[in-house]
Amino acid sequence: MEDRSAEFLALHRRPRPLLLANAWDLGSAKLLASLGFQALATTSSGYAATLGRRDYGLSREQAVAHAAALVAATVLPVSADFEDGFAADPAGVAETVQLALEAGLAGCSIEDWSAREGRLLDRERAAERVAAAAASAHRGPRRLVLTARAENHLHGVDDLADTIARLQAYQEAGADVLYAPGVYRAQELRELIAAVDLPVNVLAVRGTPSVPELAALGVARVSVGGAFAFAALGALAAAATELLGEGSYGYLELAAAGAAAARGAFDG
Repeated sequence: MEDRSAEFLALHRRPRPLLLANAWDLGSAKLLASLGFQALATTSSGYAATLGRRDYGLSREQAVAHAAALVAATVLPVSADFEDGFAADPAGVAETVQLALEAGLAGCSIEDWSAREGRLLDRERAAERVAAAAASAHRGPRRLVLTARAENHLHGVDDLADTIARLQAYQEAGADVLYAPGVYRAQELRELIAAVDLPVNVLAVRGTPSVPELAALGVARVSVGGAFAFAALGALAAAATELLGEGSYGYLELAAAGAAAARGAFDG
């Protein structure tokens, strides 16, 4: 596990961004590993969907157990989306990070949006939580790679200056990686990356520059969030709609490709 954490951190220091694939169950984790990804992450929205729930519908216990299962599924480093740390106070966030270490994770992320309070946390309070998470992540012989997330662009605060100030505060608080989902335009990324000293993760959304373009901007990591999970659900919905509506079987071609990929990825 110590090797996985060190490997995960080292993957952020290469000329080409680390492509971090977000898995939502054991099968998707094994399949993504078989395709050549070098690290995996959980997706809170994707995993919640497997339980018939929307994002932020998980308990800490469920998220930790799910993360541990993905850790056991492959030899790849795994980072977990732990939302706001599933806690209202810094001590609770630190406890969540300790559970992440016990689960064998190589990393985890903590965000500054509180679903339980329904609001973006103020910068000072959010930085205190990151500091508590960092102290827990870095105190032992194995360092957990802590990603601190500024969520303002996802919640109606489209203010790059605020984003940069937040990420700078989280950098000072001890984070290892910085992440502002919703910031994806080249000029904004250029400005953000120039203002911080830590590796920056970008969420791939419609309109995001290509991976080579992101590399040229200095992006260290690219993740997909729940996109792969919902792409799979989209394929399911399209297949079901075809059968119910047209009564035809065009989806079988995609099913055959999926079955072949599964045979190549799964044991026995």
